[in-house]
Amino acid sequence: MRRLINRRPGRVLGTFLTALPFAVLVTIYVMASNARLAANPDDKLLPSFASFWDAIVRMGFEPSKRTGEYLLWVDTLASLERLGLGVAMAAAIALILGLTLGLFPYARTTFAPLVKALSLIPPLSVLPILFITFGLGQTAKIALILFGITPFITRDLQQRIEELPEEQMIKAQTLGANSWQLLTRVALPQALPRLIEGVRLGLGPAWLFLIAGEAIAGEEGLGYRIFLVRRYLAMDVILPYVAWITLIAFSFDFTLRQLRVWLFSWSLTRD
Repeated sequence: MRRLINRRPGRVLGTFLTALPFAVLVTIYVMASNARLAANPDDKLLPSFASFWDAIVRMGFEPSKRTGEYLLWVDTLASLERLGLGVAMAAAIALILGLTLGLFPYARTTFAPLVKALSLIPPLSVLPILFITFGLGQTAKIALILFGITPFITRDLQQRIEELPEEQMIKAQTLGANSWQLLTRVALPQALPRLIEGVRLGLGPAWLFLIAGEAIAGEEGLGYRIFLVRRYLAMDVILPYVAWITLIAFSFDFTLRQLRVWLFSWSLTRD
């Protein structure tokens, strides 16, 4: 008898099973929305899809009466700038620290406990400190993303370097490789695929820290807009914004996954 654990869906069935949970959620929402709107046409908790479309057109394709800006795109660009800078800087710092801590015992003994301690501090708890230090502008929000994800990516890369087979290091040194060559020719190529995976996993927390920072102090951004309109119970704006954030996050994750396949396909079988 073929065990269930060894059965895999085909392409058609797999596509159907992937779409099924989303279809169920949409169906449940439509039924609940219709029921609430039938009882109260002015209900704001579960707006209809027509209300969503009107809000999308109003926020994304009509200039604001107050500023003349297309708010959805202004908010998106502001958030993506903060997220991009924060994640890129975190990846660069984590790569340097992860290679150093993983490869050099003196550096690991000295600084690894500090990195571990920083990773255990809830990032949102230091948000007031960042606002006091850097003000309420762009820098504090980027710093929050940096503080939130850099230690985790660093520790992941450090672990990857420490797991490298000792035989590789011994053979490279036997062939005359110095410390710099060990770092750049042995450790770095094997750290880069793990870095991409670390960034993929760090994007979720990075979005969380970004939204939190924009919600508490901001004048533009996706998080700022969501928390601004909540006072009006504008679910017709909030839910499309949440869906838009989800779509952007999925696009980033898909792009990073394909980038790893394209650049480091040799590492996939090892993982």
